[in-house]
Amino acid sequence: MYDLITIGRCGVDIYPLQTGVGLADVETFGKFLGGSPTNVAVAAARHGLRSAVITGVGADPFGEFVRRAIRGFGVDDAFVSTIEGPPTPVTFCEIFPPDHFPIHFYRGEHPPDLRISPSHLDLRAIAETSLFWFSLTGLSKEPSAAAHDAALSTRTSTRTSGWTVFDLDWRPTLWESREAAHEAARRALPYANVAVGNLDEVETAVGVRDPEAAAQALLDAGVKVAVVKMGPEGVLARTSEESALVEPVEVKVVNGIGAGDAFGGALCLGLLRGWPLERTVRFANAAGAYVAAQLACADAMPSTAEVEDLLNGAGS
Repeated sequence: MYDLITIGRCGVDIYPLQTGVGLADVETFGKFLGGSPTNVAVAAARHGLRSAVITGVGADPFGEFVRRAIRGFGVDDAFVSTIEGPPTPVTFCEIFPPDHFPIHFYRGEHPPDLRISPSHLDLRAIAETSLFWFSLTGLSKEPSAAAHDAALSTRTSTRTSGWTVFDLDWRPTLWESREAAHEAARRALPYANVAVGNLDEVETAVGVRDPEAAAQALLDAGVKVAVVKMGPEGVLARTSEESALVEPVEVKVVNGIGAGDAFGGALCLGLLRGWPLERTVRFANAAGAYVAAQLACADAMPSTAEVEDLLNGAGS
């Protein structure tokens, strides 16, 4: 039924409409769909992929906003559960271009997306989807961790030939310790055949920060494709047989927060289309740059043509 299914965080992103101003002084805000795995599903849908997201929202107006937004972006919300009790999470950010974007999570102790349990899962759909995307944050609390275990075990037991992508997504404020996150990543890596993260995230997962060493450690842990995002130094991708180092695409940065999710959706496209490693990473890198030049995340996700136009412009 699906090209990809993602699982994990969702919520409402509240972004200031003034840049270079701290939250204490911001006067007006915009409301957007948020949550990294949800945004990845949106980004993939913009490339024409059939996408769905497994997540939870509160029984409140923001939960209804999230559902409407997901559907509005062409993503199936059939696996979005309404959880009674906790509110739909809200996330604020501050915008100080070009490289300082503090995030302030208002998720409570146990938000709806971390209350997704194995009983909420359509294991057949998870087994059959061409690509399954999960993130480290989803392993931070039960019953979400158990749901992830059930989904990953299903992917393994059915011997799926598809892609299972592990977004290393290290969010320090959402974990009791970095050591706990490292242990969760260590346990999950053997279930994935792709791992993607920035330098902080790969260091949390495998204990080394050097890009080449980190990529090799991820391959040694069992993945087939290791992707290390190095910020202004570009992106390194490795398999057992090839390596690609892609330089960043220069844009005027407005808000860098959604760039990783745009990268993820574009990465999914390249993997599912069977593109060569370098083409996949170069395309994903450009998609991230495109969104970094916009204010919003989900609302700014580019189409395939828009990414190609950026690449052609960058190369001219």
